[in-house]
Amino acid sequence: MFHRDPNRHYPTETESRVIIRFQDCDPLQHLNNAKYFDYYFNAREDQVAKLYDFNPGQLFHELKTSWVIYQHQIAYVRPAQVSEWVRIMSRLIFYDEDTTVTEYYMTDDAKTQLKNVLWVTSKYVSVATGRRIPHDDLVTGYLEATLVPNINFPSLNFNDRIRAIKQDL
Repeated sequence: MFHRDPNRHYPTETESRVIIRFQDCDPLQHLNNAKYFDYYFNAREDQVAKLYDFNPGQLFHELKTSWVIYQHQIAYVRPAQVSEWVRIMSRLIFYDEDTTVTEYYMTDDAKTQLKNVLWVTSKYVSVATGRRIPHDDLVTGYLEATLVPNINFPSLNFNDRIRAIKQDL
């Protein structure tokens, strides 16, 4: 479980390199739209555990809390194709008392072409009641340590964000 070390700098972006599997593609050899979610969530789960020693499963068992997905916003910019190596990046761009927004994006292996962008809004809930609750102090420490600084999420426009990510590549 995450314990914030005040002397440590935590990266605010995770990155994974993965290959697009044949079984996950449509007849046109493009990654199936629904499979983007699997690739993103698996990459984030692996990287968060490695970089931050944070395991959402422990929240469930130890704190009896979890995040549930409330909303997705996704843009399919260019297709990811069968057997293609891609990069998957993810970062926390907003949190408040009971909500998080995680931004995911996928590029080609060289990180020159944007393929997809996803925003996932999640709510923090009690497993016992299923109702939203404030983030625990331990969780807030994790969120503070990993939040991308200087992003004013309430004023962000999703399409403008896509353009900004493209320009950064």
